[in-house]
Amino acid sequence: MTQTALQRALGLGTEHFEKREFDAAEPYLREVLATRPGFADVHNMLGIIAHDRGDLEAARASFEHALDLNPAYTEAALNLAVTYSDLGLYEEATAAYRDAIERDRSTTGDGPSESMKAKLANLHRGVADAYVEAAMPEEAIDELRKAVALRPDFADLRVQLAQLLEQRGDRAAARAELQGALERSPDYAPAHVALGAALYADADVQGAIEAWQRAIELDPTHPTAAMYLRMARAQRRRTGG
Repeated sequence: MTQTALQRALGLGTEHFEKREFDAAEPYLREVLATRPGFADVHNMLGIIAHDRGDLEAARASFEHALDLNPAYTEAALNLAVTYSDLGLYEEATAAYRDAIERDRSTTGDGPSESMKAKLANLHRGVADAYVEAAMPEEAIDELRKAVALRPDFADLRVQLAQLLEQRGDRAAARAELQGALERSPDYAPAHVALGAALYADADVQGAIEAWQRAIELDPTHPTAAMYLRMARAQRRRTGG
């Protein structure tokens, strides 16, 4: 392959990849590697494509290859950590996660960057989801607390944490997370839905109605807010409240 053809294949593969047109991107990226197997970025992109398709072993191999070529490749290290977690290799995920932090610190000269914090927070969320599936809610709560500590502005993380805290019976902590979510993201409908559920559990029917009304204003298609609102209004009519 000539240098011009190589650059064209790399350019087209990258362009399709960035548009998430993975089926179109893959042939170009593999064409590049057939000639120049030392492109760490291309291995990383192919790993992301494989992960998106659910082929975790192929994703793992691609990310590991990218890191063999460039041990300082922070994004590939984090992608590998996520893949290990998805494979249930939690010790390996933790080690890769720590490596990713150290790589990021070495390039920024300080703590993790905001983009790195976001990726790490989502890694913790993934581990939390696995703990929930394994009926280990306390461990899931710990992971979500770590995620929220990294990115307290991620309202969806705080709502997920609040729901687990509510299930544990820690209503005060759950309410604090929901309030924190709404302070930073007042237009996030799921937080209003969750707050309504918490208020309803505390017998504050009017407060719950107001929260669910606000959720519907923000997202008229929310799957449960309208149902909850009908339930609360029916109760209020029955009790004369």
